[in-house]
Amino acid sequence: MAKLPLLFLLIFTSLLLPISSISIHHLLLQHGLPAGLLPKAVESYKLDRTTGLLEVYLDRPCYAKYDGLAFFDQVIRANLSYGALRGVVGLKQEELFLWLPVRGILVDNPFSGVILFDIGVARKQLSLSLFEVPPECRPESSKLPAGTIREVFNGLLSRKHGFQDQR
Repeated sequence: MAKLPLLFLLIFTSLLLPISSISIHHLLLQHGLPAGLLPKAVESYKLDRTTGLLEVYLDRPCYAKYDGLAFFDQVIRANLSYGALRGVVGLKQEELFLWLPVRGILVDNPFSGVILFDIGVARKQLSLSLFEVPPECRPESSKLPAGTIREVFNGLLSRKHGFQDQR
């Protein structure tokens, strides 16, 4: 009789332990999401299989480039289900000089080639092909490749009279 509670305790704790047999990128693929949603800098993760709560741990907060800039906190949390990450915390996307929190990510139909990002005030559709390969994660946005909106804006502000020089 005393062995039964011990068995339940072992089963319960095994559900909360990190899954070390597969990488986070393979886990995403198994759930109908592209592997490149998260950067290469993932150190570990935990998945509670009963609730779907996913916690991803990076070695440091960092920036990655997709179609624009994305910022990853050191810990990213979301509820993982097939084709979706809902209730995302710890991921922001730059849109027109603003950093907007990504609240959800959805691949409704993998054959459409589209992934949907819920950024609170709007939903943004992007090509799934942008997320095939996990991106490099850099500690500072200034070290990202040229051509980002931030660099254009900083270039204008660094001129002697800022926007006035554009007449």
